[in-house]
Amino acid sequence: MNLGKDSYERIIDNLDGGLYLVDPNRTITYWNKAAEKISGFRTDEVVGRSCSDNILTHIDAEGNCLCLGMCPLAATIADRMPREAEIYVHHKDGHRVPVSVRVSVLTNVEGKVIGGIELFIDISNRTANEFRIRELEKMALLDNLTQLANRNYIEKEIQSRFAEKKRLNVSFGILFMDIDYFKKFNDTYGHDFGDQVLKNVANTLAKNSRPFDLYGRWGGEEFIGIIRNITLQELEHLGNRLRLLVENAYVSHRNEKLGATISIGATLVNDDDTIDTLIRRADTLLYKSKTVGRNCLTLG
Repeated sequence: MNLGKDSYERIIDNLDGGLYLVDPNRTITYWNKAAEKISGFRTDEVVGRSCSDNILTHIDAEGNCLCLGMCPLAATIADRMPREAEIYVHHKDGHRVPVSVRVSVLTNVEGKVIGGIELFIDISNRTANEFRIRELEKMALLDNLTQLANRNYIEKEIQSRFAEKKRLNVSFGILFMDIDYFKKFNDTYGHDFGDQVLKNVANTLAKNSRPFDLYGRWGGEEFIGIIRNITLQELEHLGNRLRLLVENAYVSHRNEKLGATISIGATLVNDDDTIDTLIRRADTLLYKSKTVGRNCLTLG
């Protein structure tokens, strides 16, 4: 069976994974439908643009910008070696999406490099998060703005984690997070933009959560993460990874890229803790992060 060019394009365009092609200068020449869905960017917004324009602003887990340096795709074009990696792409709405990428080189019939190809798969916990949203909606415990758990649900979840610790000795930790200088967003750009910042942070937390953890909006610009079965060192690493992802996300406002940062207090539950003592300790640690300059995590 012979397939024409149109048939191949239809097949590629309907892949579950995002796929795009670049020429040797890393100018994007093709962008499929799944790439639009995962990133939020339409084909006409990216085709013809160069990766060096930094429109996609790929970063790694340490917050390093890849588009302006030797990203996996650039390295593969240079040495012809295929690569795989897990990175974070910038969604058009402002949040970060974790993706698994596979890159390879494109050559012509003579073997000359004519570009590269990248396939990227959304590895966020979409199914788990969608189920959690439906569950929260049924229980009227959903924060309407951010679509995260509200304060009532957070308190119920912490009570469940206390019971689990008593029954099975499974520890858990708390990440108490606050958006830095949030009032300035509202005062300078208006409350609608402030709401967008809140949703952007919430999406970054939700998209990068483990299926068995829970993130919620405690109130105002404060968020809480309930992190199960984790050590203090792992909690610190996880909290700082989220902090870097928030820092490297941004919202476009009148051709200006505006980002937010968060300060974090991180702590593990103690045997003699109550909800009040646990939250109070995390809040105190958060305050320390604020006093030492913000955009940092204090562990205790």
